[in-house]
Amino acid sequence: MKKSLSILLLLAVLVSASAQTDTTKLAPYLTEVRSLAEQPQIKSSFDFVDRNRDAILREWTAITEINAPSGHEQERAKYIEKILKKYKLQKIYYDSVGNLIALRKGTGGGPTVVFDSHMDTVFQPGLKIKATIRNGVMYAPGVGDDTRNIEAMLASIRALDAAHVKTRGDLLFVFTVEEETTFKGVKQFIQDNKSKINYYVALDGGYEGLTYGGIGINWYKHHFIGPGGHTRSRTPPYSAALPLARAITRIYELTLPNNPPTNLNIGMLGGSEVVNAKASDAWFTVDLRSTSNELLDDYEHRIARILQEEADRAGMTVKTDVISRTPAAILPGHRDSLLVRTAEAVHVQMGFQNPPITITGSNNSNVALHEGIPSISTGAADCSASHSLEENCQIETIYGGIKKIILLEIALAQLSS
Repeated sequence: MKKSLSILLLLAVLVSASAQTDTTKLAPYLTEVRSLAEQPQIKSSFDFVDRNRDAILREWTAITEINAPSGHEQERAKYIEKILKKYKLQKIYYDSVGNLIALRKGTGGGPTVVFDSHMDTVFQPGLKIKATIRNGVMYAPGVGDDTRNIEAMLASIRALDAAHVKTRGDLLFVFTVEEETTFKGVKQFIQDNKSKINYYVALDGGYEGLTYGGIGINWYKHHFIGPGGHTRSRTPPYSAALPLARAITRIYELTLPNNPPTNLNIGMLGGSEVVNAKASDAWFTVDLRSTSNELLDDYEHRIARILQEEADRAGMTVKTDVISRTPAAILPGHRDSLLVRTAEAVHVQMGFQNPPITITGSNNSNVALHEGIPSISTGAADCSASHSLEENCQIETIYGGIKKIILLEIALAQLSS
């Protein structure tokens, strides 16, 4: 099963470029989306966005300035909840892990469509966030990942209400927790609602295009265990930090393939609790990603060999904690599915010619795909420097991005008379 999935992933990479330009397959979807975009209600919803640009920017800024480290999303969630309570929604509630969920009920007979943006960030508790604007660009930690999409969802609901848009299918707007760390939020939401979901759209990441497959993401915490001791002690001779340093150097010397895409990062390190102690437990984390499950297994084994060799060299032991494993995922035939082709047509209609469409998603859509739910990921603004203090977004792009999300919501949930 793993081998066949990896072969499928490799083939998808190779055919991706040609599939993007298959105008014959795209044509009927583009015709439908273009017709939909001409409907008075859709035009009215777009006009609402244009009339409320200042309010959108203020709200986006306010949400961004509420720090929401992964696992500490409550303050941001309460702020969003207050906004949602002003809308024409049939249900607003929290689930057992803290996801905030809002239901916009359809008239009946259409699919249930989920739009998800995550509330958490990678930044530490206590960080004071102040958004600044320079030359049409907003700078703030988390402004792109993922408050641009939180604001896009909120603004899209307001626009649908203002234009009196009704859809046949239900629209579920989900503000998830812990996307950056454990996927705890999306896993719980899908466990609770899997049988009801027809399409899942994760608003996280790309702006000009979309992803329809998921990168495999494996997280590990590796420990070197030694006897420890004082700085001046003759025995043991050194800290467990020494094999850790040697191992990290060797791991970063590993050659990673570009096709299929494979990435590796060592993000966290720890050791002794005080300056004058030799670490008895020196540890570091590894984030390993690839669109090939076989490559994930291969590099996991390569790293394990390096760890064991350096532990043996130092006369210590090694221990590995697997934080999480999310295999690479793609649904057979998904590239030509209604969801992906409709999303592609929406992008083209909104002015993104030949939008990039890949299988390299690494967000909540991965979890949906693993459960067999048709899923994509896209985004609502052009942003850069994600996960850094210099994270930033081009302000002008969010207004078109919100319109893109509105059109995608209606195209998938189906306009009702």
